[in-house]
Amino acid sequence: MDDCVVRHLAPGVFDVLTICDYNSLMPLLGLEGYDDIYIVAWSMGVMIASMYKVNCTGATAVNGTLYPINVEYGINPRVYNLMEKGFDALSRDKFIANMFDKIPEGFIAPSRSIENQKSELSVLKQYSGDEKFKYTRVIVSDNDKIIPTSSQLRFWETAEIIKSGHCPFFNYQRWEELL
Repeated sequence: MDDCVVRHLAPGVFDVLTICDYNSLMPLLGLEGYDDIYIVAWSMGVMIASMYKVNCTGATAVNGTLYPINVEYGINPRVYNLMEKGFDALSRDKFIANMFDKIPEGFIAPSRSIENQKSELSVLKQYSGDEKFKYTRVIVSDNDKIIPTSSQLRFWETAEIIKSGHCPFFNYQRWEELL
């Protein structure tokens, strides 16, 4: 994805930095002047955010685990590999449809190229979450067709279960609701 799924969220008193392309992990620059840093990580971003060495005030995991490509705690690797191998415009559209219980009115698909997204699917298999990183809040959707709800619940000790598909952000209006 890109920021298309969170663009509608009002920032309130926060400055918001979104990281949407995991083909390479760029250093997080410019955070030095902030006293409080909150992380809201979604899907594969739950693993990615754990890899950044950031002292944060709070961190929310949304529909992801530190092992998102894993038989027990994420997407079955066989399923993931098939998705990666056959990723094209049609499979991306099917993936987007599976992210939601119902595609939200006004949703605009990501502007990233198919090649960029397919490359990211390959690169993500090389990363590993940092078990030392602690999330302060965990949100798991009851109807996640991307990272199975049951896999997420096996991973997390406690989680807030909400009625939604994989992408719950259209259920919220402001970033602070996710902190």
